[in-house]
Amino acid sequence: MNWMITLTKTNKERFLVNHMQIECIEMIPGTKVVMMNHDFYLVEESAQEIIQKIADYNAKVMDIRREVTVTNARR
Repeated sequence: MNWMITLTKTNKERFLVNHMQIECIEMIPGTKVVMMNHDFYLVEESAQEIIQKIADYNAKVMDIRREVTVTNARR
């Protein structure tokens, strides 16, 4: 399953990040996304925008899962 959201570095370069690997988001002047391996990215999106992107992604995944139905093949 793809766990990626799109963010924008301060140099305007867009990239994908696995939101399941985000350890924390620091609200310094600007936004610093710290990953579980302690790498970090300075991004243009606010902490609230990142949280919304994650929520939107999770909602989309839940809708997809709801569409899957299981049927009993025995008759």
